[in-house]
Amino acid sequence: MFRPKYPEAPTPSIVPVPTAVPTAQHSHASACSCQYAPAPAPARPAGVLSGLNAGTVGAVVTVGIVLTALLAAVAVTAVSVAVAAVVMRSLLASQHRR
Repeated sequence: MFRPKYPEAPTPSIVPVPTAVPTAQHSHASACSCQYAPAPAPARPAGVLSGLNAGTVGAVVTVGIVLTALLAAVAVTAVSVAVAAVVMRSLLASQHRR
């Protein structure tokens, strides 16, 4: 239903090939006799990513995972210290009221 409809291609007519017709050999001479050497391949630019391979990618990913885990550990520790401080403050405040 939603498929496009292409027009029908005309069928090519087959023309018989004569069998006894001699063929002429043509050779084309070059317009000039210049000899050009192929252009040298462009050198790979030595940039920041020139030494990139699987080992370096693995090392970068591993360091990123370790640093992310350390950041998460510091964040969890900071939250737990803040909760403990609020609890201690609340306990000390309730003792002073007595």
